[in-house]
Amino acid sequence: MKGLLLGMLAETSIHPGMGQAQSVIDLPVAREATTGYPMIPGSSLKGVLRDKVREEKGKELAEVLFGKSESIGGMGVTDARLLLLPVRSLSRHYQWVTCPYLLERFVRDTSLIDYSISIDDISVESGEAIVGQEDNSIFLEEFSFLGNHQPDFINQLAECILPLIRHESVRKRLSRQLVVISDEKFGHMARYSLPVQARNVLDDVTKTSKNLWYEETIPPDTVMYSLLLERPGKEELLADLKTLLEAKPYLQVGGNETIGQGWFITTMVE
Repeated sequence: MKGLLLGMLAETSIHPGMGQAQSVIDLPVAREATTGYPMIPGSSLKGVLRDKVREEKGKELAEVLFGKSESIGGMGVTDARLLLLPVRSLSRHYQWVTCPYLLERFVRDTSLIDYSISIDDISVESGEAIVGQEDNSIFLEEFSFLGNHQPDFINQLAECILPLIRHESVRKRLSRQLVVISDEKFGHMARYSLPVQARNVLDDVTKTSKNLWYEETIPPDTVMYSLLLERPGKEELLADLKTLLEAKPYLQVGGNETIGQGWFITTMVE
């Protein structure tokens, strides 16, 4: 199947809603049902892309690409999936964290569009973290990991992820901040380590809080990706979208646009 890989680097906090309220979090982010990983539904991402095309290139092209009420469009948009999660570190600025399952899934997903990447299979023990630089102890959130120095693997991994990231300054430090931990430990961080902000509405007269709620977000510098799939006979359409996103790569996804949230910088990879 032909298509393009859409790399997405979060520039601000992201709040893709639709998650089910849990404990004290009134507005959680959307998550995959089986893994609990944060994600952006393909329908939401498709709507954002449709609006961008309509604003920049007109309604006709938007309908050809994404369809209208009585017909389908010339391309499909998958869910945006998580690849790298920025996690607080006691010993460094922060680390980009991933796990073997996410890497395996990334390879499988990209093979769908004949985009060939190769990432060696890796096994990670629960208490270790694979890093590119020599470091005996890695501290991520409340966990401590024994550093496993494997620079060749980390450099190989960085080379596969670099095409998803547009900013050269970010690309330069990617390999230094990459960490691979076990699926189990990563799953815990993906479920319980996302930022939660308290927000409220003030009473117009007393200026005191009259509606307090807690909202979960995906943090800035998160790396995600989506697949843009061509339908047979519509091969020229993705070229138009690629040209548009190369010229204007920013997308606003999810809620809270008025307080500056939801901004990704994108890159299209063939």
